[in-house]
Amino acid sequence: MKKTSTRDNLINAMTDALQRKGLHGVGLNELLDIAGAPKGSLYHHFPGGKSELAVAAIERISERIDSLFAQLFSHQPDPLNAMHSWLQGALQQLESSGFERGCPLATIALESSADDVEIRAALQRSFNAVRQALSRQLRAHGYADEQAENLAALFVAIYEGGLLQARVAGSSEPLRRAATALFNLAREQFPGGVRP
Repeated sequence: MKKTSTRDNLINAMTDALQRKGLHGVGLNELLDIAGAPKGSLYHHFPGGKSELAVAAIERISERIDSLFAQLFSHQPDPLNAMHSWLQGALQQLESSGFERGCPLATIALESSADDVEIRAALQRSFNAVRQALSRQLRAHGYADEQAENLAALFVAIYEGGLLQARVAGSSEPLRRAATALFNLAREQFPGGVRP
């Protein structure tokens, strides 16, 4: 098994913290404990401190999006089933964490301010990467360019909004209802499935 570097451990710890607590809900000592990193290592690897580490975590999430969707869609001949599987995975994670682990991007986006220029730029790139990765898969499964881009944008909006509502409600129902409506509408538009 490959040993991870202190830098990677810090990024992984921040990703986990963003998902559970957000940027302002986690302290430096907690991040160092989660990462198993010595004091001083955070500023050695991230001279900009917690904000720079958050940007690195957001960028790491973006890097994994393409391969995540490629793997998911390769196992599902129906692109809507692949999207449904992604939602199911997110809901299972949320439910098994006692509605604590939401989307790390949404959590930090909600607490960022106009002063968080680098964080907001990283978030914008990351949300864009999610939409682009999803629309690439949809195009590969026969959706026209504009249809793929629109469905990807709608799906990401429902995913993010539904997860936030589910998290605060302590119930998966808000996301399940929104997803059901989306998939029903999509299947009505393409009743025989999408064919390249």
